[in-house]
Amino acid sequence: MRQGRLAKSLVVGGCVAALGFVPSAAVATPGSGVSGTVLAQGTSAGKLKVKTPNGRTDVTFRTITVEPGGSTGWHTHGGQLIAVVKSGTLTRTLDDCSVEVTPEGSSFIEPSGTGHRHIGRNLGTEPVVLWVTYLLPEGSALSDDADAVDCGAKKR
Repeated sequence: MRQGRLAKSLVVGGCVAALGFVPSAAVATPGSGVSGTVLAQGTSAGKLKVKTPNGRTDVTFRTITVEPGGSTGWHTHGGQLIAVVKSGTLTRTLDDCSVEVTPEGSSFIEPSGTGHRHIGRNLGTEPVVLWVTYLLPEGSALSDDADAVDCGAKKR
């Protein structure tokens, strides 16, 4: 009985090893007639946790430019967005009055929902250029205006 198991094991092992020498039918082929351009690349400060909305998702890719001294105004998003700072430095004030400074070559995710209102500002001397991918519930606006947070009152 034991010899029968050993024989089966050897046969199965031999067959598996032999498969390594058989050419695969699904061999990758080089592409042709295709080109690509990296528009922007950024590295996150940590792990990115991407969440898509329930149901159908509108995916929108957009360039945003914030001139020196400019701001986005306080707003929220109905879904997450992934942003890369192509140039300049974006300073964001979040709902809890914390400030995040994101320089050129960095990326970040803005969470969704009314509890995540924020404002982006360009406090520098050159335009801030963002490359943003929105993951929004189908038919949603890219952003919704929100009341400003009184950070002076929160610090007292």
